[in-house]
Amino acid sequence: MSFFPAHPLRALRSRDFRIYFGGQLISMAGTWMQQVAMGWLAYKLSGSALVLGLLGFASQAPILLFGLLGGVWVDRMDRRRLMLWTQALSLLQALALAVLTWQGWITAPLLLGLAFLLGCINAVDLPARQSLLVHLVEDRALLPNAIALNSMLVNVSRFLGPALAGFVIAWMGEAVCFLLNALSYLAVLLALLALHARPGGDASKHPLQSLKDGLQYTLGHADIRLFLLLVAAVSFLLTPYVVLMPMVAKAELGGDARTLGLLVGSAGAGSFLAAIFLSTRPAVEGLGRWVSRIVPIGGAALALFGLNTVHALAYPILMVVGFAVVLSAAGTNTLLQHWVRDDMRGRVMSAFTLSFLGIAPLGSLVMGSLAEHIGIRPTLVAFGLTLVVAGLVHRRALGRRHAARPG
Repeated sequence: MSFFPAHPLRALRSRDFRIYFGGQLISMAGTWMQQVAMGWLAYKLSGSALVLGLLGFASQAPILLFGLLGGVWVDRMDRRRLMLWTQALSLLQALALAVLTWQGWITAPLLLGLAFLLGCINAVDLPARQSLLVHLVEDRALLPNAIALNSMLVNVSRFLGPALAGFVIAWMGEAVCFLLNALSYLAVLLALLALHARPGGDASKHPLQSLKDGLQYTLGHADIRLFLLLVAAVSFLLTPYVVLMPMVAKAELGGDARTLGLLVGSAGAGSFLAAIFLSTRPAVEGLGRWVSRIVPIGGAALALFGLNTVHALAYPILMVVGFAVVLSAAGTNTLLQHWVRDDMRGRVMSAFTLSFLGIAPLGSLVMGSLAEHIGIRPTLVAFGLTLVVAGLVHRRALGRRHAARPG
């Protein structure tokens, strides 16, 4: 194994991946702008931490409810065609948000309903997106780099999108963020239409039998099961901190929408650094140990963020949190894509999506409810310390297995 970093952009040699990457680069910034604007609008309409938790729950609960069925659908259909439908529906959802907000018709229940609708679309779109990547690179050895670059793209957007959203909200309002997101989906639709890849599926089995086979394969693979449990812990205990950021920005730090954008953008900067780290790795060997080490560090950073009272320190602490989220999630994604059989890819990636995004709404609901009763800071500290324990338990279990395949 080489000890020198591999070229971080090597997957872009593949035509289809290059086109897909370009379309996503435009769209993902709009996606993050919309996410920040929805949180800010929810807090403006309600002034409640519980409603912020409900927003996180509504947007991701469908992945928990329907994600595994979405994976079955992905393995049975042309993934490119499926994504054309999901992206078009996402465009219409963003456009509806823009119109309702522009006209002053938006209410907290309507916002929650539209968040739930987008979650239903994502229950199919996300496993399709993950499963499509393997068909976009001409050399399977480029897949880990393609996954890392995709994560880098998401997190560049996660840094730029929220920061831009903060200024757009302050100057022009939330409706403009929603409209810009709707327009950004056109780039993805054009990219999907230009792809040469036509990844088909196998519809020979009954969908319920396909679901059963996928569950048996996923749960029966010890390494996949172990890392999915770790991602689920990160999803429940670490990622929901985002739902409290509007309150932290306004109530704890005395800031405005621009402060919110900088907080979320700082986490995005840390996520970007994690994606760069992953993109320069020459192989998957040793990645399992990195993933296992970073989780308790992320938990400690979240607890420190809850204890911190110095405004300037909030940003670097959130960079560590963002780094931990992406290294654990994208690193696990890379490992799973390396281990999984092609015919099970959609179902296993739907299990990953459920573990990373489907569990998150439960964490958002619990975190929002707890913050409403005991306060923001004690809640963040409690969640962070619990994740430290979960990460150490995982490291012990990984050590017992000797981590032969994870590295």
